[in-house]
Amino acid sequence: MNRERIDVADHVSTQPALYLVDASLYVFRAWHSMPDTFRDDDGWPTNAVHGFARFLLELLEREQPSHIAVAFDEALDSCFRNALYPAYKANREPAPEELRRQFGQCKALCVALGLVVLAHREYEADDLIGSALHVARKRGHHGVIISADKDLSQLLEGLDEQWDFARGQRWGATGVKARHGVHAHQIADYLALCGDAVDNIPGVPGIGAKTAVVLLAHFGSLDVLLSRIEEVPYLRFRGAAQAAARLRLHREQALLCRQLSTIALDAPLDGARDFTRGQPDGVALAALSQALGFGPLTRRRLHAAAGTEFVPG
Repeated sequence: MNRERIDVADHVSTQPALYLVDASLYVFRAWHSMPDTFRDDDGWPTNAVHGFARFLLELLEREQPSHIAVAFDEALDSCFRNALYPAYKANREPAPEELRRQFGQCKALCVALGLVVLAHREYEADDLIGSALHVARKRGHHGVIISADKDLSQLLEGLDEQWDFARGQRWGATGVKARHGVHAHQIADYLALCGDAVDNIPGVPGIGAKTAVVLLAHFGSLDVLLSRIEEVPYLRFRGAAQAAARLRLHREQALLCRQLSTIALDAPLDGARDFTRGQPDGVALAALSQALGFGPLTRRRLHAAAGTEFVPG
């Protein structure tokens, strides 16, 4: 995984922001919050698509981005991380067919709107977002990452922002420490130490979030910490000696957990190197709207967002 970092001075934005949407978060949120009374022409539920469409419309209408990519998770059990650690995300129930079908419909909706869609069988949405941002920075763009996922904060540099759309909260690299106790570039090391229950990453047994923050504040990085474990017992926090013993015992596990927590910057983007909004497909958009049971107001908004003609019917 390419972890090359670019100095802030090297990527001062000379181009518009690239909006990077963590689609799965908003599809899942809609699946759990929207009533399942919405149905498509075949009788399948479309509540997640309806909720995702509302979110997407609000984003497009409010921001009117010229550059945008929407990343979907297709590597639910085939990610390269599963080969490194088979228990990765094994604590999650597989998505039911009713939801998997709607993921495909959400992707089709994005394509019809002319939005760049990113998906890969071996890389997660986080990796696709990180890789797209890495490419875009070299062209003078900065990123606006639409997600509440703390893992994505490790990508923030310079003028980049992360946006928890549902809560209306936005922050840059300098705001990460106030939220998580560590700097943006320390997020992967932090998760390597205290783990991440959401992704089934164990971390170092007995090292909690507060201890991880203290250790990284003192040593700066996991590598430095592991090279100077003999200093840990002399730090002024409760359980310092036990923490040192645990770090010695679980050194390799900590390094593996960092590998699992680190977002790849070299994921294949399948030729999507220019993230400019593409040409929408009004015919496909109308057909999707009909099949998914969108109401007249939603259809009108979709066509307005795409810049295509809306024909009531």
